[in-house]
Parts: sequence; structure tokens; C-alpha cells
Amino acid sequence: MIQKKDLQIISNLRADSRQTLTDISKKTKIPISTIYDRLKANEGNLIKRHTCLLDFDMLGFTTRAKVLLRVDKSVREETKEYLMKHRNINTLEKINNNYDFLFEVVFRQIKELEDFLEQLEEKFKVKSKQVFYVIEDVKRESFLTEPEMLDVLEF
Repeated sequence: MIQKKDLQIISNLRADSRQTLTDISKKTKIPISTIYDRLKANEGNLIKRHTCLLDFDMLGFTTRAKVLLRVDKSVREETKEYLMKHRNINTLEKINNNYDFLFEVVFRQIKELEDFLEQLEEKFKVKSKQVFYVIEDVKRESFLTEPEMLDVLEF
């Protein structure tokens, strides 16, 4: 079971991953060496990877969409492999409730996205699809970012 110290450390990193271990130590009252050891121990399991969130618009990728996809059972694994390797797929998830996959795509233009979706339907036996264009990120990656909220969590 995860300990409260680990949650305090993780919460601080999720709020601002650029802060130093010294800053985290001051906020949590946990020794720097303990923070370092706990981070190393949790890498690869609790901490999947270190990353950053990008503003895709600033990079020229102004078209983002969430896509629900249901394919024929015979091509499900092949479709998954294709989507996993596609360079414009930002996130891919296997889901339920009459769909197989939920994925986020990032493209420079709507035409590129529409061409991608058309190719997807031609290549695989797509039974149904729904596309939701992302207009604006209102809240993103904020769960467990407020250390003061840890007291309300029950573990």
C-alpha cells in the first residue's frame, strides 16, 4: 500500500515537476534523502514516466480531437498496433460500452485529421466512430496536484 509520504512527494511533483527536492523537503518536512529514495523506488511502477505538457497550438498543431472507435473483432489487435505506432496519436486507451478504443489525435489542420480518419475506415473494419473536436483544455492533468487535498483521500 502506498504511504502518505509518497503521496505528498507525488502531489508536489504533479503540481510542479521542476521544483527541487529541497523545495519539496521544505514543504513536506520529509528529508531530501528520503524523497530521493522514495522517487527512485517508485520509478517504473507508481511513476510511469517523467514528461511535460505541451501547448500544441504554439507548435502549429491546431487540430485536436478525441475519437471513439469500434472495429470488427477480427481486426481489433491489428487496429491497436496501428494506432499505437501512428505519430499523430497522443493518447490511446482501450475502453468498453460498445467501443474498443478512445484516442486523442493531434494534427496541424482539420483536413489532415479527416484524411487520417478516412484511411482508418478504409484500412480496418470500422463498425462505428465518433469524433469530438477539442476546443480548449479547461482542466488537464490536475488529479493529486494539491498536497492539501491528500487528507480527504482514503487509502
